[in-house]
Amino acid sequence: MAEFKAEVFQNEYLADGATDAHAVVSVTCDGAGTAGASGEAAEIIIVDTSGSMDMPPTKIAAARRAARVAVGEIVDGTWFAVVSGHSVAQMVYPAHAGMARMTGVTRGEALIAVERLRSGGATAIGSWIQAATELFSQVPAAQRHAILLTDGKIEGEPAGALTQALVAARGKFQCDCRGIGNDWVVDELREISSALMGTVDIVAKPEDLEADFEAMMQAAMSRGVADVRLRIWTPQGSEVLFVRQVAPTVEDLTKSGVQTAPLVREFPTGAWSDESRDYHVAVRVPVASIGNERLAARVELVVNDEVRAKSLVKAVWSADTDLTTRIDPAVAHYTGQEKLADTIQKGLAAKAAGDDRTATVLLGEAAKLAHDSGNENTTRLLKKVVDVVDVETGTVRLKREVEKSDEMALDTRSTKTTRIRREP
Repeated sequence: MAEFKAEVFQNEYLADGATDAHAVVSVTCDGAGTAGASGEAAEIIIVDTSGSMDMPPTKIAAARRAARVAVGEIVDGTWFAVVSGHSVAQMVYPAHAGMARMTGVTRGEALIAVERLRSGGATAIGSWIQAATELFSQVPAAQRHAILLTDGKIEGEPAGALTQALVAARGKFQCDCRGIGNDWVVDELREISSALMGTVDIVAKPEDLEADFEAMMQAAMSRGVADVRLRIWTPQGSEVLFVRQVAPTVEDLTKSGVQTAPLVREFPTGAWSDESRDYHVAVRVPVASIGNERLAARVELVVNDEVRAKSLVKAVWSADTDLTTRIDPAVAHYTGQEKLADTIQKGLAAKAAGDDRTATVLLGEAAKLAHDSGNENTTRLLKKVVDVVDVETGTVRLKREVEKSDEMALDTRSTKTTRIRREP
């Protein structure tokens, strides 16, 4: 059985009249096992086969190779399917509208079927998501995961079709999204990955697609715990302001919370492997007089309604400014990382809108935040979009010539954070 451990990092001291308690809850899982070994997992590979995938033809060829690699990584016993996405969602394997069990025989058949992928038609991603939801509903799997690849923006389906499909799909499966080339829209794939607790990234070069698909499927197969939830209890009169995953990526979970009891909300976190994740939890409590101590929240890790780990968020009111003005290092670090992601996205949006002045200010601020927090990967991505004049003051110049794929990489990876360095 997987073991979970939860630690809370916070400054529990609040000044007179203060009401907001902030904490970082660090969760570690060990012994998660392998997905699919007991037949409780399902995988769908959705490959864009619209007409643009043949321009150049290296994209569709790379997609075929990548799909084959992904099929090869699926654990025996897992339910699986391969879907061709164009103006509609079309079954590649199995040939009928359903899913197959992974065996030596079905693996071989699927590998042959994938070789027949051909491009043509539009990019109706909403219909692809809808088809995946319907396929997953046909199998008794607790863990459901999909890979979605596209090279273009949505076309050939009514406005709002994607949003409608995501409403039906939310909570039914997780989806990792990849865009190949630079003609797709980051916000469209981010909408999918955020709604379906997945990831989004760019694969700028077709030759890199196989390794990316291999890594995604290996990661999915290592998630042996299907559904983990953060259960947060707050006392009467208190409220949860927000819950955000802040490592390894920033993801706002607040709106996904479900009220399960008058004082309890549960926040889905998806499937887990042997890994660590950090969550920023903010709770507003009724003000109390100096010297009072209250439990602001009880945070529990729940699997199949069984509590696997728990931790407490406290609030203590003090008149000692040396205590109340301290900011816990973990809270400070991740607050900066959250701001970094938001600033990058707003800066790139301003640049795309032709507002170079605002873009320069925001991307300069991002450069300073990335430098101060030691986020070297983001710093490296920023330097492909701006020339850093003075990192200490956040002074930058927009580069005159920037590869579109570099801007998209900065955008998609803006939510990747660095972990707080803690003393042993």
